[in-house]
Amino acid sequence: MFSSVYQSGVLSLLSSVGSEPLQLWGKQVRNGHIKRIIDDEVESVVLEIAGLDIRSTYIVCPADANVNLGIKLPFLLFLFYALFFSKTIDASKAVRRFRWSTFQEKPRQAIIICTMPMRLSTGWNFLQINLDDISRKLYSQPYRETRRIMIHPNCRIRRVFFADRIYAEDDLPREFRLISKRFPLSVNSKSVQSADQSETE
Repeated sequence: MFSSVYQSGVLSLLSSVGSEPLQLWGKQVRNGHIKRIIDDEVESVVLEIAGLDIRSTYIVCPADANVNLGIKLPFLLFLFYALFFSKTIDASKAVRRFRWSTFQEKPRQAIIICTMPMRLSTGWNFLQINLDDISRKLYSQPYRETRRIMIHPNCRIRRVFFADRIYAEDDLPREFRLISKRFPLSVNSKSVQSADQSETE
């Protein structure tokens, strides 16, 4: 999808305030909902994903399972409230799946998939994930590109984007920030530390 596009700075995949926030995404909804709402904390439109079963309600990018994102930028960032999953490929061309969730208690590492717990602050969080650091330290291979992202309930999302480095909030374009006069934003940076004590399945 983005393999032939020059990639630098920031690259947005989802913006809840855009006219078509899920333009690049596919979705499945069963016993739940995916809709835009006004969030009281940020006083703005956000995307809410809610469901009784994380397997049957989700959004996924790209929508076509036969298409890869082809994003080489090594930092994945979320402005969200609360499981999400990313599919990457490293320099050895091995496909890796990383899954972060708030209900995961212990990290687990296997050859193909690594699941990691995610500890978030109450309220809105700005999550920054260093995919290259994770790939190098867990699998001894540099990150090459992200092929797919899947986000499960229950959460609220303001924006999903990639970046070439970690930016201070003031250095990001205004539309990439979560601006709230009443509530502070919690910034969480994730690298391999959350999986240092991984158990091999």
